[in-house]
Amino acid sequence: MEKFDREMARGDLYALFAKIADSGDFEKLLEDLCTYTEVEQLAQRLLCAKLLLNGYTYNRIIEITDISSATLSRVSRCLRHGSGGYREVLSKYSADGVAEGELLEDGADGEGEGQND
Repeated sequence: MEKFDREMARGDLYALFAKIADSGDFEKLLEDLCTYTEVEQLAQRLLCAKLLLNGYTYNRIIEITDISSATLSRVSRCLRHGSGGYREVLSKYSADGVAEGELLEDGADGEGEGQND
């Protein structure tokens, strides 16, 4: 390899992730690739995506996860306008399933209605 090719390296990373079937192997790889904090942040974002898809409000998600409103807003934008990765992967692979609920924003009407608190 003569020079670092970012696109090739990303493609190799994604292909490797796709091949890992054992969660223990994946955990070990993430522990080596990422800092503890980075893994925690990934897990927190994924949980927030699940909660948003299940109809939780911003306020309730922040209360549950202690995520920043800026990060939660980013997750919400990805759900609305992103590649569809959160929605597709969670619906296919999440053990507890994901409802296809309407995304509620901070202080949305019906704070307690339709939520899975």
